[in-house]
Amino acid sequence: MSIFCSLRQLSVTYRRGAAAALDDVDLDIVAGERLAIIGESGSGKSTLARALAGLLPEGTKVSGEILWPGLGHPPRPGRDFGFVFQDPGSSLNPVLTIGEQIAEGARRHLGLSWKQAYARAEELIERVRIPLPAKAMRAFPHQLSGGQRQRVAIAAAIAARPALLIADEATSALDVVVQAEIVRLLDGLVREDGMTLLFITHDIALASGFVDRIAVFRNARLVEAGPVRSVLSAPESDYTAALIASHRDLATPPLIAEVPS
Repeated sequence: MSIFCSLRQLSVTYRRGAAAALDDVDLDIVAGERLAIIGESGSGKSTLARALAGLLPEGTKVSGEILWPGLGHPPRPGRDFGFVFQDPGSSLNPVLTIGEQIAEGARRHLGLSWKQAYARAEELIERVRIPLPAKAMRAFPHQLSGGQRQRVAIAAAIAARPALLIADEATSALDVVVQAEIVRLLDGLVREDGMTLLFITHDIALASGFVDRIAVFRNARLVEAGPVRSVLSAPESDYTAALIASHRDLATPPLIAEVPS
């Protein structure tokens, strides 16, 4: 087992006097694994993602260590990691075509010519399963559906062949059918390219269907981490057990019993 990234006593505080957004987190990310970071809003999971990506606001207090034995150097944004955000609309420039936005990362980080970068962009549009790739290359973001825009954001994130892909609530703004499609897409892409995936979500059921390990956060702290089967079948934390118990699907009995006639 090769360690890609190690967090040691990582703490993050956004402003003086505020509670820590992350508090003494120790966590190893294994090279090539699909790791889900689970937690409610305010649990620290997005702060963790931004700390790894070097996207914390100026003035943020950070203590502890982030080590990168899998890279041997601090990650280069866009090259060593790709980031997929929750809202695909805010990730894309409304005045540039889809082809331009995907090609730019490949051109800048892989040293390709524009012609080569455009060819890679069209290949990626096909890989993320957007119909009529040549036509999609010339489209603008507003001409695509929300699910298609998220696919474009994923294509742009992997354009430079990163080692780590961070997906921060990348499915939460989508309907459940499109969520499942995006999860299958991410799963396939990371397997094919040998990437490490950090999948951040509040939905433990969605994540457990395809990740290798789960790390559960609550109130800025890591409460437990382990293989999916172990966490789901024998959670160590009462909080994790409550998350699992609160999951509802179509097989769950209705909350309101049928009114007797």
